[in-house]
Amino acid sequence: MLLEHGYHDLGIQALLAATRTPKGSFYHHFKDKEDFALQVIDQYMGNVHAGLDACLGDTDRLPLERVRHFFETVQQSYRKEGYLGCLLGGLGQELSGVSEVFRRKVESCFSEIARRIAICLEEARQRGDIPAESNARRMAGLLVDCWEGAALRSRLRGNPAPLNAMLDFYFQSAVGRGPII
Repeated sequence: MLLEHGYHDLGIQALLAATRTPKGSFYHHFKDKEDFALQVIDQYMGNVHAGLDACLGDTDRLPLERVRHFFETVQQSYRKEGYLGCLLGGLGQELSGVSEVFRRKVESCFSEIARRIAICLEEARQRGDIPAESNARRMAGLLVDCWEGAALRSRLRGNPAPLNAMLDFYFQSAVGRGPII
């Protein structure tokens, strides 16, 4: 519901009605709406970390294939949700200018995703799959940034074309002759 309606347009009453949760039960588990949304982000990140673990830990695939597979898996979940995009991106866009708590939380989530991807990209660099002079950390940050922009465009269009184009461009560039960054 946060992804579909956004933070500001999601009322507690609508949330309680949709989940058939008594108001007292909600406030037993959450201090307020902000606490609820922050805990939703934590749960969301648990799923993201599980996806990263499954994809990046799949040593039957080459490092670049593992990274791409992670994003293709995320894209499949976007498709199931009707291309609503990334919860982190949506909340970050909506709240980063008005809430330092959310700005820091969302940024730390993106940084952690990029950090974990950088480890796999570093493995690809050491194998010679990407140019030796490439900076895996910066490449991972760029990949996450580009993905988030493509996720927004995918939401606007209601289809996967921006996600596919971004992944194709990034991975064709990643294995090119010169360093990406």
